[in-house]
Amino acid sequence: MTAELVFTRRFCMGHRLITGTSEKCAVPHGHNEYVKVTLRPVEEKWLDGHQNMILPFAEAKTRWHDFVDNSLDHALQLSERDPLLAWFRDHEPERARRIVVTPGDPTTEVMTALLLAKLTAILADQGGKLRVHEIELEETPTNTVKLSGDPSFYLPQVERAAHACWWNRADMSISDL
Repeated sequence: MTAELVFTRRFCMGHRLITGTSEKCAVPHGHNEYVKVTLRPVEEKWLDGHQNMILPFAEAKTRWHDFVDNSLDHALQLSERDPLLAWFRDHEPERARRIVVTPGDPTTEVMTALLLAKLTAILADQGGKLRVHEIELEETPTNTVKLSGDPSFYLPQVERAAHACWWNRADMSISDL
């Protein structure tokens, strides 16, 4: 038996995919996405008969929800190789800070892996009482990606040190600009 805490958050996003075969996805467009996380305690314990919680919900979810609400919501997701990224840096640097920069196209699969890494870093920074059992990102009601395990297994290899990437830091960053 395993106890689990499950949290779901909705956010709006925009992106474009420049290396795929779908011309529709090469034009900037958006989705209303849902990210659902399933957390498990690192160490199973009985409820104590007093507080009766694995961890107070506010402690378990507040930083993650802040990240989703204040960093992801209404952000534009672009590949680090997308020419639009350079345009924003040159012409609208303040808005460039609202761009989620991904290694390769910002597909639902890579975003799920990046969010798995980010949440793993946040939980470790909170004392490591909880771990991510599974993360699920619903792009549309018919397209969902679920991942579990080590996020580095899924992520493309990047030239910079992996620990320095925004997705491995327990802060609110969405890029390394």
